[in-house]
Amino acid sequence: MNKDEVVLFAETNFRNQRQRFGIRTDDRRRHMYIIGKTGMGKTALLRNMLIQDIQEGRGLAFIDPHGDVADDLLDYIPEDRIKDVIYFNPVDTEFPVSFNILEKVDAKDRHLVASGLMSAFKKIWQDLWSARMEYILNNTILALLEVEGSTILGVNRMFADKKYRKEIVDQITDPIVKAFWVNEFAQYTERLAVEATAAIQNKIGQFTSSTLIRNIVGQTHTAFDVRQAMDSKKIIILNLARGRIGEDASRLLGTLFITKIQLGAMSRANVPESEREDFFLYVDEFQNFATESFASILSEARKFRLSLTVAHQYIAQMEEEVRDAVFGNVGTIITFRIGAEDAEAIEKEFEPEFIANDLINLPKYEIYLKLMIDGVASKAFSAHTMPPLEAPAVSFRDKIVETTRSRYGTPRDRVEDQISKWTKVEEAPIRSQSGSNKKKSNNYSQPSTPKDNLPKPTPGVLPLKEPVQTPRSVVTPPKEMPVSQALSKLPVDFRGKKLPETKTMTESISPKAPDLDSLREILKKAMGE
Repeated sequence: MNKDEVVLFAETNFRNQRQRFGIRTDDRRRHMYIIGKTGMGKTALLRNMLIQDIQEGRGLAFIDPHGDVADDLLDYIPEDRIKDVIYFNPVDTEFPVSFNILEKVDAKDRHLVASGLMSAFKKIWQDLWSARMEYILNNTILALLEVEGSTILGVNRMFADKKYRKEIVDQITDPIVKAFWVNEFAQYTERLAVEATAAIQNKIGQFTSSTLIRNIVGQTHTAFDVRQAMDSKKIIILNLARGRIGEDASRLLGTLFITKIQLGAMSRANVPESEREDFFLYVDEFQNFATESFASILSEARKFRLSLTVAHQYIAQMEEEVRDAVFGNVGTIITFRIGAEDAEAIEKEFEPEFIANDLINLPKYEIYLKLMIDGVASKAFSAHTMPPLEAPAVSFRDKIVETTRSRYGTPRDRVEDQISKWTKVEEAPIRSQSGSNKKKSNNYSQPSTPKDNLPKPTPGVLPLKEPVQTPRSVVTPPKEMPVSQALSKLPVDFRGKKLPETKTMTESISPKAPDLDSLREILKKAMGE
């Protein structure tokens, strides 16, 4: 890619002179950071840049936790790029696109995947996080990473299924991880094991119990290779709308994808830098996905030709380590209107041209920025963002969705069948009244119990009398309540009157079938008819 290619995003407004400008590809490799309150124009700026990259044939990935821009971009895909699009939309439950973070990870990169997962879980469940929880979960993930075909669904099964756990542990080659399972976890008492893993099972279970999410992360093979997608300039659009899939699911899927992007970028080390294709990663509301590993991406991504453009609302959303990485590695900083606290923190980036009070009072769509130009950061200046680019006359939205389904999706029933077979779900046995375990059956006529197979008497409980052996076609009726007793227990009739007591009733019942005509006459008399 030509390092001098430019993506436009704003207009100068000095002395009412309007002139559009942008940023070169080589300067984008030093990353862009955008901050501003909601509704100030951040999303519109991202949208314009994305559309230009798409129309110019560049490779990119966009993580959208709101879903609006991700959906809108489908209208801007030109016909010649339809096959380049990978539209990852978890809400499309009929053809889920698989994404397995544990698939085909080199031994040297396993710690990165484990770290990414741990950071994601820690961020989502920070109120319940503990050192022991982290220790056990980390060893669980590292164990699963060694076994082909493992998915996140295997985490809870490692704790609940001893046979499955043994199969995994037998294949572990890392001596430290294996020692944990053989010498430590195996020595836990049942009570201690439950106490140690309950929180993990609870939280992972909440995530995987959703059919929508389970059908994505439960497939063993990822639908697309991220490294190959980066090298072939694919357009990866992740519609992670929090309002539709849940905030935790959105965070986790986004964080896992960023980890996968990091691994894909780092694997480019086997290719000369001059031959690496530029790939642009856009992350809106990036604080939702900014884990500790995100800091290393910012510092290392440039040499692997991975350029980041990240946007969010206020600085306090970032952890200290991530904040330091952002301001230490980002070349271009753009600010819309921000709050007083953020203005004080970011003022030093724009002094002496602008002070905190200027940052607080910016009008909508107006920005202050320090732009990377030919590898050097400019002094701060003001600008006005470009208006939204017009949509093409023809949209290929439906064709894009169908193409993604056919190339990367899997029919839902096939996915659920595979997961069901993997979990080895069997019909749970039920305890019969006689005390024996039997599987559920739709046949309500149970064969008589042979004498030799009668249950043994339970200490302290009187044994049941041996049942009378009767042919299967004959059902012995249970002892019935006398009609007079049954009627006396009915408090009122349907007219609200108290039922009169009957004077003559048969006090016992014959084993024969009741005389229905006689019974009707009795009921009529009892009800005063």
